This record gives sequence, C-alpha cells and structure tokens, in this order.
Amino acid sequence: MISRRKLLTRAPFLGAAAALFVPAGLGGSDDRQFRRSATEVVPLGEGWEFRLDPAASRSPSNLAVDDSEWQIVRVPHTWQAIGGFPEYVGVAWYRTKIFAPKEWRASFVRTEFEAVFHSARIFLNGAPVGEHVGKGYTAFTCDLTAHLQYGQTNELSVRVDNSFSDTMLPRMKSFDWANDGGIIRPVHLLITPPVFIDRVDIDAVPDLKRGTARVSVTAAIRNTLMSEVTTQVSATIRPDDSTALQNSQVVSERRIPPGATTIVDLDPVHLESATLWHFDAPHLYWADVSTLSDECAHTLGDHFGIRQFEIRDTSFYLNGERVSLMGVERMAGSNPKFGMAEQTEWIDANHRDMKELNCVFTRVHWPQDRRVLDFCDRHGILMQEEVPAWGSFTFENISADLLSRLEANGLEQLREMVGRDRNHPCIVSWGLCNEVNGKNPQSRKFAQTLAQEARKLDSRRLLTYASHTLREHPEQDMAGDFDFISANEYFGRWYPGGPEEVRQYLARIRDAFPNKPIVVSEYGWCECQPAIQPGDENRAKIVNEHTQVLRESGEVAGAIYFDYNDYRTLVGDKGTGAFRQRVHGVVDLYGNRKPSFDALRQQSSPIRNLFLTQSEGGFTLQIETRKALSGYELRDYSVRWVFYGYDDLPMEGQMHSLGPAPPGQRVTVHVAPANPEIRRVVVDILRPTGFSAVSAEVTM
Repeated sequence: MISRRKLLTRAPFLGAAAALFVPAGLGGSDDRQFRRSATEVVPLGEGWEFRLDPAASRSPSNLAVDDSEWQIVRVPHTWQAIGGFPEYVGVAWYRTKIFAPKEWRASFVRTEFEAVFHSARIFLNGAPVGEHVGKGYTAFTCDLTAHLQYGQTNELSVRVDNSFSDTMLPRMKSFDWANDGGIIRPVHLLITPPVFIDRVDIDAVPDLKRGTARVSVTAAIRNTLMSEVTTQVSATIRPDDSTALQNSQVVSERRIPPGATTIVDLDPVHLESATLWHFDAPHLYWADVSTLSDECAHTLGDHFGIRQFEIRDTSFYLNGERVSLMGVERMAGSNPKFGMAEQTEWIDANHRDMKELNCVFTRVHWPQDRRVLDFCDRHGILMQEEVPAWGSFTFENISADLLSRLEANGLEQLREMVGRDRNHPCIVSWGLCNEVNGKNPQSRKFAQTLAQEARKLDSRRLLTYASHTLREHPEQDMAGDFDFISANEYFGRWYPGGPEEVRQYLARIRDAFPNKPIVVSEYGWCECQPAIQPGDENRAKIVNEHTQVLRESGEVAGAIYFDYNDYRTLVGDKGTGAFRQRVHGVVDLYGNRKPSFDALRQQSSPIRNLFLTQSEGGFTLQIETRKALSGYELRDYSVRWVFYGYDDLPMEGQMHSLGPAPPGQRVTVHVAPANPEIRRVVVDILRPTGFSAVSAEVTM
C-alpha cells in the first residue's frame, strides 16, 4: 500500500517517461501552477504479492480466496530466477495496493509497465483496464482514472502469461535466451493533468561544416476532457548538464479535440554552436515540451544527442569521421539471482565491464531495458536494437495466415520499440530479425514489411538483418536488401573451418555485395555441441585469430563478439533450472572474468601496442594506434602513470594529456618520476570518459 506521505516524498523518476519542470511563461513562484505542470511519478516496486495459477484464471475474481498462496515480492520480478519456479511456464498473478488521494480527482492517472513478459492483462479493483499481448519487451500504459476509488485503497492486479505462442515473436521455442515470465522491468504510476503530453520525438541533425544543428521536436498531446481545449505549446533546449536555456521556440495556439491525441510539429530550433555526441564524448542535450491552456499545464522532457552516423561507400562514418568499430553483445537476464528482472546496479556493472572491453558498438536480440539505453547514451556505446524475430523455425513452412499474424505482431513490436527508443543517440541501427534463413521467401517478405514501416517511423537510422546463410550463394540472401550486411560467423564451432575459411567467407560476401559495408554481427566460441571441446583457451584463440582476419578486409566496418557472458537460455545444454545456460562468454553467469576477457579487451582496443621502456631519467612510452577494428582517431585521451616502490606499494602518480592520434600512428610520451626508488610502473591509456583503453606495466 502506498500512502499519501510516501507519494510526496518519493524522488521522481527522471527518465524519458516524465520530468518535473516549469513551462516557459509560467514562472516558478506560483506553487499552485508548478504542481499543475508536473507529472507526479510514483515507483511501484515494493509491496507486491505474487502467485502461480496453473488453472489459468481469466479474472482476479476467479482466484482462490486463500491468501496463503501469495508471496511478497519486489518488482521487477520473474518467477524463473533462483529460489523461484524456473521450470514453470504458464499464468501467474501479481497484485498490489494503491492509495488514491482525493486530490487526484482533478488529474489523469495511468500506470506504466516498462515490460511484462510476454502477455499482461491489467485489472483495477477487479475491473479490466488494459492488456498488452505477445509483446514481452516493450513498454505500455493503462488508464486507471475511470476505476479509481479516491480517498481509498485500490487493488491493482496483473495477469501474466509466458506460455509459448505460435503467433508472436519470438515464435514458440525458436529463440535462444531465457523465457522468464513476470513483471520484468519497473512499474510506475503517472499522475498528470487531464491534458498532457504523451510522447516527445526529437530529431537532431548536425551541419558538420558549420558546426550548427537543427533540432526538430514533435509532441503527442492528449486531451482526456469531454470538451475541446485550446493550448499553447513551447519547446526549450539546453545542455543536459546545465539549467541554462540554450534556445526556445513557441508555437501558436492549437486546438485539441475532446478525447483525442493530436500530433504537434514544432518549428525547428537552430543551435548555432552544437556539441556533437560521440562514443568517446557522449554529450547530451535536454528538451522540454510544455503545453499551457486555461484548463491546465504540463511538461514532458527527454535527453538526446546530436550526431550523424552514415554509410559512405563500404564504411561507417560518425560525425564525418571514418570509423571501424568493435564491440561485444551482452545477453540480458543471465544472472540466476535476477533473471530478466535485472537491478540497476547489475545493469551498470555489466556495461562498465563492456566499456573495459573497449566495446563501442553492440547489438541486442530484443528491445532493451530503458536503463541499458540510458547507460549507453551517457557512457558511449553505439547500439543496434532488434525486433525479436529469431531462428530459422520462425518462418518455415507456415501458412499465409500465420505469416500475416507474425507480421502484425512484428510491426506492433517495431512501432513500440521505435516509439519508445528513437530519441536515444546510442541507437544507430534497427535490426529486423536474426538468423531466420535469408533465402526463405517468407522470411524476406516479413523483413521487407518491417523495413518499409521502420523507414516511415525513423528515416534517418540504418536497417539490417543478421544472417547465418551467407556461406553459399550469398547473392541470393536477403541480407543484401538493407543498408549494410550483417554476417554471423562461426567457423570452427557451428560449422567446420578456421581463419582461412573466414577469409574466403568474407571474400564471397564482398563479391556478392561490393558496395555495402560488412559487419560481422556475431563470432565466438560456444561450448554447446558435443563435438566442441571445452576450454576458455579456445575462446581466446578465436578472439585473436579471427579478429585478425576480419581486419584484413577493408569492407568490414564493424565486428561484434558473441558474447560478453555465459547466458541463461531455454535451450541451454549446461546446468539446470535457473542455471540452464550456454557457455559462450568471456565472463560467467555472475560476471566473473575468464582469461579470454583480457584477449578480447586487447583485440578491441584502438591501441595496437604500448612499448614501455626505461630511459635516462625516467620512462618512455610509445603508443601505436590501430588502423582498423578498432580504427578511429583518439581525441582527448590521457596517460595515467602509477609508480610502485616500497613493498610494491603505489608511491607516485602522474597524468599526461595525449594529443590527437589518428589510426595507424605512433605517439611518444616521456615521464620522469620524482621518486628514484621505483620498482614497478603501471600505465593506462584513458578515454575521455575515464575508461581504460589499454594497460601495460614494467617491473624494474
């Protein structure tokens, strides 16, 4: 149960869903108006009860009255984590108590679920208020206002079903990750005025020659009143780390019909001096859109970045610079303690590890937690986010009717993914599907249908399909239908071969698609076949040998190692219950590093070699940058020296700035420590974001 006192003292959630802000023109001295402009955001994490329901009841009124069958849980939650019911697939229920103050009568109240896997039906005081079916990784809201009992306690109930489905994506058991049922991401109450901004879309387009940018903002304004409303709309833009307004634009009055949502395109805001977003300099801006009428006022904001990611010939360009990118994919939901109901600390720890692995480019197999995208925005990781259409089985031997239903589900998931995530600067491409047999006409029809819709929703981002059917006759594969080729490469694991076969494979793809960049979207070592020998040394060998082959081809614009972690999966061949997994990663389920972690860190670094030598009066460091994979200019990097002396303890440290270092160049740095009794030196080359790109040490 949430009391009124807790509502007033809880810190608001400041993500894309809502923000507390005074609209331009209102002024902050009028406390009554300030309250009217704010979205009150109430996290619903504590106080939930949970129970399984093998009988698959359709309504909370059909559940047994016996309260002993319910257990107290914290949301996010999955029943398939350790200590739960890892083998249970079917229906379960959640419920919690909400106190609705009388003051909410003048407001509009919704609940936002960031993700429920995979189908949810929502009830308030026993009455159905919404559903979200067959879309387990995208957010949705339910309107509660009509059924709230003000000044009283209300019961919110959620029916969850993770049964395998033939008409949703991922289809049946076609996928290779955990089928974790539950309310797997955060839940909030959103209390707004009856006329409010439901969504803000931001497109920031830089002019690289002039150093300016055009920021276009679109607002979806919803009027829940029974009468038409005339409102003013304004936008304010500022750096994310500043409260100073950089520019603003006010739009003339707009009429919002009763019970309708109106899309308002604001005039573009022109920034005369734009700071660009880059994975080594992830500068963010903040946009607030406000609506002001006689009835009420409201503001909704979101952060965004200004950057240009494009293809020229067979290369990627970020903000006009040719870049070749490396990274690693993370499979979420793999810690047995959390499953898919991950905590913020765990998400951050994994992604900090990925930054230590020099990951600047990643892909994911399904729409991600908002907290993942926020980390990538703020710390600099480019991402490809995907619709969860996975596996050859998905479109094999299916009827036209079933294909149509899968297309409809895929389109819904695409729209919800793009609608929620399009403002994130980290996202540079949308993935349409993965390994669905690129030579299957039905797979191709599905991907083309989604591609057409994706270009309508977001015309500036790239599209691709990750194919595993390019080994023979690649020219027949639908991978060539999109902006760049994504090729999954598993020579020596899933199919025979080694470095020479990889070389021939890339040559065939290059000959089939000579004008497109190639991204090796997966490569790695999986201990998931009886014929494959265990041993992390094999993983390190793949990292070293195959990555070197990928560097030989100028058309390979990116490579993503699969994967960061051993991962929980319903088709796992190792472990049982919550530990059913595939051993594939450079860390285990709990994030403990294997020796291959260091191999991947070295191969992914933009620095090929560090030569540290003792010279007269100090030390000399020669830094050699890579030409490719990873290849990009080092800007604002620094050298950190730590000198160890007495009893091998740190006695002295220095920092030196490193000037711009283009790909394939050498830079020399000298240092003279004050302490003559140096026994060991440790050197790190630090990115501007503070993460180490490479380390070296020498012992005297």
